[in-house]
Amino acid sequence: MSKKLIIAIDGPSGSGKSTIAKFLADQINATYIDTGAMYRAITYVAMRNGIVDDKDKVIDFVRNSTIEIKYENGLTRVFVNGEEVTDKIRSAEVNSKVSDVSTIPEVRAELVKIQRELGKKETVVAEGRDTSTVVFPNADIKIFLTASLDTRADRRMKEYLESGVETTFEEVKESLANRDRIDSGRKVSPLKKADDAFVIDSTSMTIKDELNFLLNTIKEKQKTN
Repeated sequence: MSKKLIIAIDGPSGSGKSTIAKFLADQINATYIDTGAMYRAITYVAMRNGIVDDKDKVIDFVRNSTIEIKYENGLTRVFVNGEEVTDKIRSAEVNSKVSDVSTIPEVRAELVKIQRELGKKETVVAEGRDTSTVVFPNADIKIFLTASLDTRADRRMKEYLESGVETTFEEVKESLANRDRIDSGRKVSPLKKADDAFVIDSTSMTIKDELNFLLNTIKEKQKTN
């Protein structure tokens, strides 16, 4: 990269944010920040500790914990108080609770601090639900990635099958629809498109198509700077 850039990608669950963000980060040698993984990690540990439904205890836990995220060899690794929880945060159980945890303003405030610190150091590709509107409102490039509900449910279903998780397509689809309602309707940092974001509908696009669009967008941005 000729200059440090912040590239923020937002979108609903299952739209393909993580996949394209990883590919892009690798292509331009940037740091990849999976903001959603941080909320998942907090949710997982809170569930394990039996406090996930106690808002005050969750807030206290986050404020007194160290959350780290590392991207190494194509894998996002997440640590809470030094314990790696990477393999535990993608379960259906965590999916069912993460939106509730992410609606807590104090939790978001603490994690946004960490995310912004990462963005100060080098070129980053950050993805989540409020990266372009709240975490990095002055990002150089903002993308809102979406896809049809059926397409997103199909993608998530395949992820579960590959992980050995038993569920049905209808259960996955309803879970995603419910998460869309929570994420878009929450009062603090709702999922929404930034006014200056590029919209990409990945329903019928290949990863290669998406990556080429983003690389061309970056080249054009650098020409104007």
